[in-house]
Amino acid sequence: MNIVIDTSAIIAVIANEPEKQKLIDLTRGAHLFAPESIKWEVGNAFSLMLKRKRVTLEQAMRALNIFESISLMWIEIDLNQALKIAYKLGIYAYDAYVICGALSNAYPLLSLDKGLLRNAQKLNVKIVEVK
Repeated sequence: MNIVIDTSAIIAVIANEPEKQKLIDLTRGAHLFAPESIKWEVGNAFSLMLKRKRVTLEQAMRALNIFESISLMWIEIDLNQALKIAYKLGIYAYDAYVICGALSNAYPLLSLDKGLLRNAQKLNVKIVEVK
């Protein structure tokens, strides 16, 4: 199975959040895809955690090493299509990139971001539910 995954799901696994095991179970044996922008989103998430003193620099660096060990396949995003999606749904480009990747490849989307999932469903993107 091929799945497009977003930053919220990746951070939940890396940061050992309560959904971690469910996410691992859902993706076992799957091929995970993401737009390359995920790299910068993950970096931004950890810089925010540093700023808020939720993690130390050493913890953030270990987390980034874990992120780099995750087997992700990068998908090309049509920026014109992503911009149209962002405009139509009134969302940020980063969310539109993930939705665009799922749409253009006809892969289901895995996210913990309820708003992102609602917007993806408006465009008939199949969702992998985390229950």
